Amino acid sequence: MTYPIVAYGDPVLKKRAEEIENGTDLKELVENMFETMHNAQGIGLAAPQIGKSIRLFVIDGAALEEEDMMDFKRVFVNPVILEEFDEEWAFEEGCLSIPTIRENVSRNSKLKIKYLDENWNEHEEEFDGMKARIIQHEYDHIEGILFIDHLSSFKKRLLKGKLTNISKGNVSVDYRMKFPLRK
Repeated sequence: MTYPIVAYGDPVLKKRAEEIENGTDLKELVENMFETMHNAQGIGLAAPQIGKSIRLFVIDGAALEEEDMMDFKRVFVNPVILEEFDEEWAFEEGCLSIPTIRENVSRNSKLKIKYLDENWNEHEEEFDGMKARIIQHEYDHIEGILFIDHLSSFKKRLLKGKLTNISKGNVSVDYRMKFPLRK
């Protein structure tokens, strides 16, 4: 099942998500999240983006068509970033919940994260480069942070009109969306 992507302006995107009870069956939800993400040509999708305020996100880097990303497909349940380190680097980010807007965001190039997979196996891993960036972006979603929150006040003011249009549904995308202010 493909979910509609929740658009900018919906309160679920600004709320810290709740932990998932250990042992919860996530198989169908995870499959649906991957299907929703692939349908929207995304490389990451967090549960709040489909209206579920739980600490879960999925990533599939294959769409980037870079050799080291082809097998980067993961499910992160109740993740905790233990450390972000190394130098910061800026890269243009976008978001399925904020279509048509892309901006440079600075993030640390490496991180260490502890998480559970969809089978409740615990992992602790270090990631760097694009893998770390995607994880940080999706992790922000479960913390109630959007990539635009990393921008300067001036840049946010410049984007205000576009953001208002997105929340009203005045945006054209090739996937289903749920708009908070559409009448």
